[in-house]
Amino acid sequence: MNDPLVSVIIPTYNRPDYLCELLESLAAQTYKHLQIIMVNDAGESVHFVRELYPELDLTVLDMEVNSKHVHARNRGLSQVRGDYIMLCDDDDLLLPFHVELMLKEIADCDMVYSDVEIFDYVVEDRVRRATNRFVFAYEHDVQAMRKFSTFVSSGCLYRRALHEKLGLFDTEMYHYWDWDFFLRAVQYYRVKRVPVASALYAFSNAGDNMSGNLEDMRPYLDKLSAKHGLGELPTKNFFLLLEEPEVKARKAETKIVWDGQPVRSRRIRAVE
Repeated sequence: MNDPLVSVIIPTYNRPDYLCELLESLAAQTYKHLQIIMVNDAGESVHFVRELYPELDLTVLDMEVNSKHVHARNRGLSQVRGDYIMLCDDDDLLLPFHVELMLKEIADCDMVYSDVEIFDYVVEDRVRRATNRFVFAYEHDVQAMRKFSTFVSSGCLYRRALHEKLGLFDTEMYHYWDWDFFLRAVQYYRVKRVPVASALYAFSNAGDNMSGNLEDMRPYLDKLSAKHGLGELPTKNFFLLLEEPEVKARKAETKIVWDGQPVRSRRIRAVE
């Protein structure tokens, strides 16, 4: 029986060093049958990665104008060849057994997502080194997810057939496209959390990509609420929301597997 092809969609914009760290982590996967689709959102060229990672099945798509990440993901969907799709942000990382684990876990359902370790970092000699890390692991509670989503899209795996019913990612949701996708998926499909922190979610200086500008996010949160009938939702800082009693009560046990070591890509090793 042939191994199924997994199509990995990565939107990217002007973060070549981080992108190469992700590609390094994909090259190290124990599961090798991957199609990697990088969608360059009108940033600096990333075609050089073909020479760095010739063993990978790489597709590079160039957006003509900077259309932002949701449009880029939808563009990536147009080139999918696999029966399974995995999503990943260009600055996140996957531990070597992640894809293999997700494929095993999806056997009895339609979409799986793992727990993650969120890490702060500094850049030293163009390599990110973790300065702080914490586990993000919460029970899979669909009703509770309507108040605060603990679904992390980076590293999630799902059957390509989901898009036949759900359509594309909703560009109107922008900040909350992943929450919207989760809520749509659980309406019709079997979704499961995998209690292993095998994906690494990067942030720097805490506020850059975990909370954003709250005033800017409010209209999109209102759109999400109206679409799914979620009622009034708070636009608190992400880390403050984690301290809410309802959220803290959902904390779950998980398996921690990362040794904390940085990923040194071939791009960096080539100049050392």
